[in-house]
Amino acid sequence: MNKPLNGVRIIDLTHMLSGPYGAMILADLGADVIKVEPLAGEGTRKLLAQDPKNSIDGMGAYFLTLNRNKRSVCIDLKSEDGLALFYELVKESDIVINNFGPGVPQRLKIDHTTLSRHNPRIITCSVTGFGSNGPRHKRPAFDQVAQAVGGGMSITGTDPDNPVRAGIPIGDLGGGAFSVMGILAALYERERSGEGQDVDISMVDCQISLLNYMATMFFLSGEDPHPIGNSHFVHVPYNSYRVADGFIIIAVITDNFWHNLKEVVNIPEFETPRYDTQPGRLADKDFIDGQLNAVFATNTQAHWLEQLEARRIPCAPINTFSQALTDPQVLHRNMVVDLQHPNGQTTQAPGSPLKFSRSNEESFTSPPLKGEHTDDVLGGLLRLDAEQIAALRERQVVA
Repeated sequence: MNKPLNGVRIIDLTHMLSGPYGAMILADLGADVIKVEPLAGEGTRKLLAQDPKNSIDGMGAYFLTLNRNKRSVCIDLKSEDGLALFYELVKESDIVINNFGPGVPQRLKIDHTTLSRHNPRIITCSVTGFGSNGPRHKRPAFDQVAQAVGGGMSITGTDPDNPVRAGIPIGDLGGGAFSVMGILAALYERERSGEGQDVDISMVDCQISLLNYMATMFFLSGEDPHPIGNSHFVHVPYNSYRVADGFIIIAVITDNFWHNLKEVVNIPEFETPRYDTQPGRLADKDFIDGQLNAVFATNTQAHWLEQLEARRIPCAPINTFSQALTDPQVLHRNMVVDLQHPNGQTTQAPGSPLKFSRSNEESFTSPPLKGEHTDDVLGGLLRLDAEQIAALRERQVVA
């Protein structure tokens, strides 16, 4: 297998979205990700499992998507024998990732301090709502909580009296993506120090980080920004516009783009010299957008995109899912891949956005059945024989 993380072994204790997404990215990159589940299976297995539109043979879209390229082992971590077995797995692994609530790893005796006694090189990563410390760190949090606390909801949409969350769960997905960055940085550092460490990821921290330059603008001005929809606080025109058969966006971020746009739309009112520079256009933002909406509505998306692209004006259709997931550029980049259920039925899902010049293999194995690889892992990694595994199963230590 020619993938960047070949030879890296990860124990995945995650559930729902943030943690599984991070572990999925690492699995796509070639890490051997062993999903350690309770005997009854990880709870996300039940999500959408009985929804005929969004499941295959009792496996819902969440689990199908997030657990490809992983192996499943079921161990009762609350039993003494199960915990001892888990510690043996830790000795053979590089990373343990979880998204339990604050304090849970300590209660289960799977926190970094405990695990490092069994493997000083182990890297642990916890993805939580608020991190491992601070005055509010024990509060429960899911995606919408992180989006709300992180400030982003206050500038999403068009109405300050009706804040809107992002259409995709960026609180959860941001936590998962940042966990990958932290884990890879810890792996790199371990090459120098020879020691593992804990990576503490707060979903709210991630949302604050994503505010980026807008947070700096707040500190400089002292003014809270307000939601402005699809427009921009500096550039004009920079917005979404209705056309005869859908919507497009344009992003005129230079005066040269503006001059090119005038050739496309032929609006006499745009010939005034004060619009030739950004401050003049910004002052008449609503008027310019209104004129463009009226003109763009007279023809189709394909017509306008052809005209705009010919003059190198940044533009795009606003795609539905069905359009985005069949876009020729998206398909060319292998961003829609086949995903197979263990029973052989297939669906499709987003591919990996990480493309490499040498370690460039892309493959996606079926998400595992509950405990599908228990025997393989215990036998192959821990060198237990069939009789020993059967005894553990009989005592309900593994499944």
